[in-house]
Amino acid sequence: MKKLCYLWLLLLPLAFTACTSYKSVPYLQNDSIVNQVSQNPQLYDARIQPKDLLTIVVSTTQAELAVPFNLTVPTIVTAENRNLMSQPSLQSYLVDNQGYIDFPVLGKLRVVGLTKSETENLVKSKLKDYLKEEPVVNVRFINYKISVIGEVNRPSTFTIANEKVNVFEALAMAGDLTIYGLRNNVKLIREDQSGVKQIITLNLNDANVVLSPYYYLQQNDILYVTPNKAKAKTSDITASTSLWVSATSILVSVASLLVTIFK
Repeated sequence: MKKLCYLWLLLLPLAFTACTSYKSVPYLQNDSIVNQVSQNPQLYDARIQPKDLLTIVVSTTQAELAVPFNLTVPTIVTAENRNLMSQPSLQSYLVDNQGYIDFPVLGKLRVVGLTKSETENLVKSKLKDYLKEEPVVNVRFINYKISVIGEVNRPSTFTIANEKVNVFEALAMAGDLTIYGLRNNVKLIREDQSGVKQIITLNLNDANVVLSPYYYLQQNDILYVTPNKAKAKTSDITASTSLWVSATSILVSVASLLVTIFK
């Protein structure tokens, strides 16, 4: 009898899963519609937000001319490293809540809402008064991160090196959805540069999601995959079963103790 009970508990999640409609499983259904829609081709480019960490490197043909415009970490000379040659490391710029960074020599620059290339052009234009040649300016994000939680196999926070990631790439990094994840009810939690928070529902079964303005994730976005009803029922059954097993174990232990005492 006990073996049958254990077998039923093992097969119960499979029974719930079997009831799931196939139509709710595949991604990007009705994909032919996407190919028929007139699209405005435009590559995604991340925009700077408050609390972003940036590195900005200014380079010139004469390296010494660019030194005042690069924020470097001072090297502490000790007896051990006195004879060692090392490249100075660059400090990062933290964008404040008003959208400014404090740039050497140039002072405060408002960069919030700008793309990398727009920020590079801004710095170049400000440097015209100080340099005879046009410098090379390179801007990079340091803390471009997104998080994926809920019904995925590997929930985590991921750093995006190329500063561009879409919904499906984020889910792939998290090991895709579990069998309990709802593909038609994925929540995107986003806070814009002014601090306004949004929760957007994405239907990954619908191919039109690739045309959505929320297809590409911004820095600090959170994807939450909601569980289906089967997961909730399984959780309830598991909790109830654990409670009954614990209670039964206690009763058996007490009964055994009483038998031993009054034997």
